[in-house]
Amino acid sequence: MPESKKNTAYQLSLAGFLITILGAVFFSTKAIFVKLAFKSTGVDAVTLLTLRMLFSLPFYLVAAWIGSKKESAIALTKREWFFLILLGIFGYYLSSLFDFIGLQYVSAGLERLILFLYPTFSVLINTWIYKTKLNKTQIIALVLTYLGIGIAYFGEMKIDTSNPNFYYGSFMIFLCAITYSFYLVGTGRMVPKVGVTRYTAYAMLSATVGIFLHFLLTKNMQEIPFTPTLIWYTVALALIATVLPSFLMSNGMKMIGSNNVSIITSIGPVSTIIQAHFFLGETIIFPQLIGTTLVIIGVLLIGWQSKKASAEPV
Repeated sequence: MPESKKNTAYQLSLAGFLITILGAVFFSTKAIFVKLAFKSTGVDAVTLLTLRMLFSLPFYLVAAWIGSKKESAIALTKREWFFLILLGIFGYYLSSLFDFIGLQYVSAGLERLILFLYPTFSVLINTWIYKTKLNKTQIIALVLTYLGIGIAYFGEMKIDTSNPNFYYGSFMIFLCAITYSFYLVGTGRMVPKVGVTRYTAYAMLSATVGIFLHFLLTKNMQEIPFTPTLIWYTVALALIATVLPSFLMSNGMKMIGSNNVSIITSIGPVSTIIQAHFFLGETIIFPQLIGTTLVIIGVLLIGWQSKKASAEPV
């Protein structure tokens, strides 16, 4: 299919919009579970990340087996295998590692705001490297969303600047945003070729191997405090904040394209800020409220377009 037709085919459907929103909300619970786990168990970032992927592993193994059966007619080239593994390493190994390290030093609300620079990077990668075009609705939604995130971000910075590791934690989250943006763009390109189930499972399995190797080289299994509290948080991280949203987001990208997913998932900071207030006791400040309002307007604008597109033949 020619590139111009492929881009046109990524019309927003209401189902794709809702799936992406749900995936973004589930992903936004990650910071809450991580902060609670750090506070309640004292476990380090690498260990927590390893346990998260350990409990996720069975689901991705099953998904990989199911995907290989359903999509066995699609043969992957060596080049496709290479990029699939590379995207898994960037998307869920490096980005998760940077994210978990950063969450040790910054609030959950600030983490999500910094992390959501990645849609900007993703859109720029698609626009400049792959020569895709943004329509007017995407541009308006992007401007509104990131204006809102910027206002809320600078307001958050004034709260926790006395923390000596504040800027280090922020930098780690920034690196997470960069690495995840490459995963997001690559997913939009690979899913149509590989298939949603198989791509998600194989990418996550690749990341899991990287995480396990990191743990084995730097930690000792005997040092893990297998308490009921730690197990509960890691299982919640695995199911609610990893397995479910990863498949939802991959399906969303297949249905509406990575540019639209980049913009729609900006609802994530809103969800995290609200959850952080109720579950972590983090203060919601006035700039957050202004930023949140702009983000919601941007997301609703995309939702309005998706409803309109779903009523029209594609």
